[in-house]
Amino acid sequence: MRNKRIFLAVCLLLIAGMAVFAQEAAGAEANAGASSTAGWKYFAAALAVGISCIAGGIAVGQIGAAAMGAMSENPELSGKALPYAGLAEGICLWGFLVALLILIF
Repeated sequence: MRNKRIFLAVCLLLIAGMAVFAQEAAGAEANAGASSTAGWKYFAAALAVGISCIAGGIAVGQIGAAAMGAMSENPELSGKALPYAGLAEGICLWGFLVALLILIF
């Protein structure tokens, strides 16, 4: 079931990226001096955010399940499990930063 959701999310991101690319290409054809590859940066930014958020969600889910199992056996481990979940959530932030840099430059 999880693989189907990931596949669906990636397909939706690809469709959205291609729609933006097509719209940007149509606008570039209307303007004589515009670059025809300007739409690729939107597609790349969407992929950076989408893939990093999917990977971060998978990582948080697995770390959370393992942390809950460990805390059910030893409640003193709760403080040691939180930093690992935070590191996994940081994957999404890095994807957002990469997308922001792609869009700015």
